[in-house]
Amino acid sequence: MSYDAKFRVWRGDASGGELRDFTVQVNEGEVVLDIIHRLQATQAGDLAVRWNCKAGKCGSCSAEINGRPRLMCLTRMSTFAEDEVVTVTPMRTFPVIRDLVTDVSYNYAKAAQIPAFTPQARDDDGNHRMAQIDVERSQEFRKCIECFLCQDTCHVIRDHEENKKVFAGPRFLIRLAELDMHPLDTVDRREAAQDVFGLGYCNITKCCTEVCPEGIHLTDNGIIPMKERVVDRKYDPLTWLGSKIGRRRTD
Repeated sequence: MSYDAKFRVWRGDASGGELRDFTVQVNEGEVVLDIIHRLQATQAGDLAVRWNCKAGKCGSCSAEINGRPRLMCLTRMSTFAEDEVVTVTPMRTFPVIRDLVTDVSYNYAKAAQIPAFTPQARDDDGNHRMAQIDVERSQEFRKCIECFLCQDTCHVIRDHEENKKVFAGPRFLIRLAELDMHPLDTVDRREAAQDVFGLGYCNITKCCTEVCPEGIHLTDNGIIPMKERVVDRKYDPLTWLGSKIGRRRTD
């Protein structure tokens, strides 16, 4: 069964733009990305939209749908009433290139600053060994598809452009946590997390977790434990004393 849906889609570029109204046919089982493609094919052939896999795995089709950061390919039209106006706008945190396409290069610049995975020496037989229980939490963070919806919804950079210079955002704070929790990694990233990547700016509102399409618990399983490790390093008197006299830290 099909029906005609009312859409409001942002059209414009870096110099400005506006929401424009469209009426587009919707068929049973379709997602918002299907409707955007139909809109391109029938009414707005020059509409710019970024997409790739259409399966919720590439992270390309991020946008804001009725004000909420979502993947267009995972947002079913059945989510909305047939008489509801569906508004599609680009991610607000990043500069607009054109229409629904934004410049997310900020994220790649932050990714390049993170100290790389540095494993310990191999065992005598040439292998690395680790227990599954030791990598289960960091494996959760590897599910990230880099849709940057968590970055988009993070008010630290969404509402304060000036913070982008000193704050990496939730996607890269959990990358730091992932590396720091890895049983084979030898680099201590706690100081960099606080002083370079702005861990202290995060006030753990959990808005990033709420929009993650992979269901990653960014705040509870990554950012909060990282904050605890940083605090232990800087403020716990026993840890501080141990570091001063050369004893092994117990983190």
